[in-house]
Amino acid sequence: MSNRPVSFVNPEPEPVSLMSPLRWLALGWADLRRNPGPGLLHGLLLAAFGWLLLWLARDQFWLLAGAFSGFLIVAPILATGLYHISREQAAGRTADLGAVIALWRSGDGRLVRFGLLLGLAGTGWVLTSAGLITLMSAEPIEKPVDFLRSVVLEPELGLFEVWLLMGALLAAPIFASSVMAIPMLVDTKVPVSTAVGESWRAVASEPVVMTLWALLLAVLSAIGMLTAMLGLIVIIPWLAHASWHAYQDMTVRSPYKLTR
Repeated sequence: MSNRPVSFVNPEPEPVSLMSPLRWLALGWADLRRNPGPGLLHGLLLAAFGWLLLWLARDQFWLLAGAFSGFLIVAPILATGLYHISREQAAGRTADLGAVIALWRSGDGRLVRFGLLLGLAGTGWVLTSAGLITLMSAEPIEKPVDFLRSVVLEPELGLFEVWLLMGALLAAPIFASSVMAIPMLVDTKVPVSTAVGESWRAVASEPVVMTLWALLLAVLSAIGMLTAMLGLIVIIPWLAHASWHAYQDMTVRSPYKLTR
């Protein structure tokens, strides 16, 4: 029997297709099972932060909406250590929580700046949303129950559908700017502008596949929140590892991946 260590090096990326998002989820799940400690700790901490936000803003709808919008937008930045773990495992190396801490202690200013930009984008959505609801709602919206009763459960079509459409239109460029950029900032030394450009290029090259990927991310994140945040403990690290594999497949031909 051979004494050589087992290598988990990924095979050559497969051609991107409509089945690719499911493949990325499968690979992400395998990464989480292989090294669950760091991922579950990330998930637990982010779920606990979600519980704190829910408690602090439980009766203030716009504060609650702002907190969770920012939380969902910035969460991929907070999970960058898990991209590092997937990268190390793909190369046949072992990465533990210490490697994640070392990554954060490096103080990469690119990730900090990008996180701040994403936070500002989330704030912009909340302000736009507040303006739309305040202008078009027949009743004042102050608490979450007001939004549920006067907007979501309104029998006539109109405001809720417009609100959802506006949210999708504002979320699309944020997704296109960040979905490949964040793992690229972990993987390479390129500036933020280059990573964002490569992210847009990847999304534009496979718009249908990336739309499906965005929907899967949104649905799974929603399931995590609807389980009183408990589902996020597993879903956040699962999606983070899967996002690394999405980046690997979508940017396999990018010249910037050679810049380490």
